[in-house]
Amino acid sequence: MRPRALLAAAAARLEAAGVASPQHDAAELLAHVVGVPRGRLPLLDEVGERHLAAYDALLARRAAREPLQHLTGVAGFRHVDLAVGPGVFVPRPETELLAGWAVEQAGPLAAPVVVDLCTGSGAIAKAVADEVPHARVHAVELDEGALAWAERNLAGTGVDLRAGSLADAFDDLLGTVDVVVSNPPYVPLEAWESVAPEARDHDPHLALFSGDDGLDAIRLIAVRARALLRPGGVVGVEHADVQGESAPAAFVAAGGWSDVRDHRDLAGRPRFTTARRVLAG
Repeated sequence: MRPRALLAAAAARLEAAGVASPQHDAAELLAHVVGVPRGRLPLLDEVGERHLAAYDALLARRAAREPLQHLTGVAGFRHVDLAVGPGVFVPRPETELLAGWAVEQAGPLAAPVVVDLCTGSGAIAKAVADEVPHARVHAVELDEGALAWAERNLAGTGVDLRAGSLADAFDDLLGTVDVVVSNPPYVPLEAWESVAPEARDHDPHLALFSGDDGLDAIRLIAVRARALLRPGGVVGVEHADVQGESAPAAFVAAGGWSDVRDHRDLAGRPRFTTARRVLAG
């Protein structure tokens, strides 16, 4: 079968199933099946029966709203690739902005110490270690399933990965950290029905939901990051687009912070909060 006709039919099938990016996903899955980069698909003369059967099976799973990255087994994040699958939160493109902020903060320092709380797949920690090779990067994850994926992704990177809770992690680093960064759970429990099926049905709930208003983990970070950071150190935390005021307010309420501000993503939506540890007190 000709690739162009095959991709058109596949995209229509995914669109009918409610997939948000049907053309992109159809092409990614076909490239995965035939084992070529996506950009080389137009050069294919035809797709054989063996590949057609495998492609149809993957399309059925994607139409059932299984995450694309679970089907291909990989998620790109800034300049690194991450192994992902059942049991770990699939990193989103929006989080690349937060990782970029952490890179910008750590890069100019002579020997930066960076802590990634709620590391999940290890995405932010791996990106920082890749782009700031002189940094000492530490990461923590509570969920056992996600921790196994992080161990796989961070192997050989030099990142200090630990099992534990963000609430009391890294007692040995208290007052010495330059940058704390986190993509914590932030979905309100009451927003269950509004979460996309790819996340709601496949991502670990520990990585998604955080109390009635979605701010429980962020409140903990406002306290723990203050203890971890040196005076003048900075923290960056991702949040939901409806938390552009409430997330910064959590840091103001915790005390010990200056320069509390919010940042928007490329679509103009509130996406992450940053703050600076006060110089004294």
